Amino acid sequence: MKIVVLAFVVLIIASLGSALYFLVTGQSGSRRTLKALALRVGLSVTLFLLLMAAYYFGLVQGRIT
Repeated sequence: MKIVVLAFVVLIIASLGSALYFLVTGQSGSRRTLKALALRVGLSVTLFLLLMAAYYFGLVQGRIT
């Protein structure tokens, strides 16, 4: 599970970096920045839902004491 979460975090950071690159070097009217940021949001929501499902099914343990 740790590898999956780490892979998602790396993909989220890579998408954020590509959005920054497209923003700095992009031409006017380019939608590449918007697509990269939308991908980042989608990956973040997917990671959140995956973690919630993993907690529900007992794959990860909470630290509630």
